[in-house]
Amino acid sequence: MSNAKLQPVLDRIDADFDNSLERLFTLLRIKSISADPAFAKDCRAAADHLAKDIATLGFKTEVRPTAGHPAVVGKLNGSTDGRPHVLFYGHYDVQPVDPLNLWHRPPFEPVVTDHADGRKIIVARGAEDDKGQLMTFVEACRAWKNVTGSLPVDITIVIEGEEEIGSKNFVPFLEANKAELKADFALVCDTGMWDPNTPAITTSLRGLVYDEVKIKAANRDLHSGVFGGGAQNPIRVLTRILGGLHDDNGHITIPGFYDGVKDLPPDILAQWKQLNLTPESFLKPIGLSVPAGEKDRLLIEQVSSRPTCDINGIVGGYTGEGSKTVIAAEASAKVSFRLVEGQDPEKIRKAFRDYVTARLPADCKAEFIDHSGAPAIALDWNMKPLAAARRALTDEWGKEALLIGSGASIPIVADFKRTLGLDSVLIGFGLDDDNIHSPNEKYDLKSYHKGIRSWARILAAFADAK
Repeated sequence: MSNAKLQPVLDRIDADFDNSLERLFTLLRIKSISADPAFAKDCRAAADHLAKDIATLGFKTEVRPTAGHPAVVGKLNGSTDGRPHVLFYGHYDVQPVDPLNLWHRPPFEPVVTDHADGRKIIVARGAEDDKGQLMTFVEACRAWKNVTGSLPVDITIVIEGEEEIGSKNFVPFLEANKAELKADFALVCDTGMWDPNTPAITTSLRGLVYDEVKIKAANRDLHSGVFGGGAQNPIRVLTRILGGLHDDNGHITIPGFYDGVKDLPPDILAQWKQLNLTPESFLKPIGLSVPAGEKDRLLIEQVSSRPTCDINGIVGGYTGEGSKTVIAAEASAKVSFRLVEGQDPEKIRKAFRDYVTARLPADCKAEFIDHSGAPAIALDWNMKPLAAARRALTDEWGKEALLIGSGASIPIVADFKRTLGLDSVLIGFGLDDDNIHSPNEKYDLKSYHKGIRSWARILAAFADAK
């Protein structure tokens, strides 16, 4: 698309930025906390507000019921010139604000203030996750519509209200509406940048298996003075098994765990090496100094592209004040696995359970609880939308956009692939210090402004890449 069309759109974004900020503030003032039933009306108010706002851009919008909080669907498509059709996803719900006393100001009274290092920041619950992020896309669409009267590509917008509580009612919604949510690919704005000046596209997400194991032995808690040394101790059994999950080099010892795991392409690995993620920069701020993952892998591989196993909690025996000399009848642990492309969540879950069961001594048995599971996601490095978006981000930020892996899981991306057959391009403008899910959540003013400009460029680039 010629610069003659794009530049006036970018100019409009700059000229209208104060109004864009106030529109974001209006959304941020709505207390759309999905986890607390007391805020159900606020969640509905957020959905109604977004539907009304997006409708002013020419989208046909509806607030759709789910078994929980409603979803917003906006459609501006149906062109016949072969242009791409994208599905944009965001969420309007936010995390609870507790502990309230740690906030420097009321969490639903947004303000622009100064960061300690001089950056201008927006502070409010939802400023980054995900209201600020989704509004960068809405505002880019607004600028295109106001300047040219149309959008460069066909767009369906879907915004849910339960991402922060697991999207349990959104997946059935996708299933029920998959015919009308068809598109060429999805866009997800719920990720981040490499640093405040370097844009990034997340090309892979680790999957997740979360399991709970409970080891049982005697039919009641036992007096350790009477039975100690003669009766099996579930805590000792459990910790011995868990302690064997990793070897001295940080490798996971479950048989077959690494089956299907591939190395990064050499050019991507070379790019990641140049990023120079060091223990000093990554671990020192949290009071640590030595990477704990696979010793034969870069730190950035350990946290972004390699599978992991972590013990998230252990319970057993007496944990109250003082002492109580007992051998507990049972002990349990919660264990999570972050998976990469090539690993099957159900095979990993079975392999873990087989590993535990094979190591049980006489008089002990294991019970398991399945908490969650999702496969890893990896984009085709050569897909056209990915290359187009990367060029657009590079043009806007003046630094080459990075292709990075995320150690986290975003289950909705797997849901889009499984339910709608869509690959997702993940672009966001959050930063590591945005305090999402914590008091004093913030979003850099630069992230919001250049995020809008970035989406304007990306939409133009998608049109050219058709």
